[in-house]
Amino acid sequence: MSSRMDRLWLFIVAFLLLGLVCGGIVLTVKQSSHQVVEISLSSATPPQYEGEICISGAVVNPGFYPAKSDDTIDALIQAAGPMPDADLSHIRIHVPKVGESRPPQKINLNRAEAWLLEALPGIGQGKAQAIVDYRNQHGPFHRIEDLLGVEGIGSSTLGRIRDLVTVED
Repeated sequence: MSSRMDRLWLFIVAFLLLGLVCGGIVLTVKQSSHQVVEISLSSATPPQYEGEICISGAVVNPGFYPAKSDDTIDALIQAAGPMPDADLSHIRIHVPKVGESRPPQKINLNRAEAWLLEALPGIGQGKAQAIVDYRNQHGPFHRIEDLLGVEGIGSSTLGRIRDLVTVED
């Protein structure tokens, strides 16, 4: 009975070895039959654009700047004059849809010089200088309504310029 058991184990081991060899051959044939796939990326040309870019935030001269396709973001930001506390690691770009109107450019009461404030309706040279003086004495404006504390500016003047000014940093 022992010889019969030995033959059975020998048969099992031979069968397993044969299975391993056949499996290895099948895998080798399948691997070698795969052809190399070459991927080539086409050099797509970037879209050509010309228009205006609105730069606002922590810049000395916020506003709309003409932009051509060969302009860099850095060149446009330098044209606007980044402030020393500007965080240039976070830049927002908004591309409007066709027909979307551009938002009105607002004057920042906390950064504007007197000559720029004079462009507001009802604000002449004297009131513009009063706004700058008030800001220098009392610190930055926190709300647009803080303009009511400036001598010579009442609720009617505030109503005319409310949509044209901001106090954002």
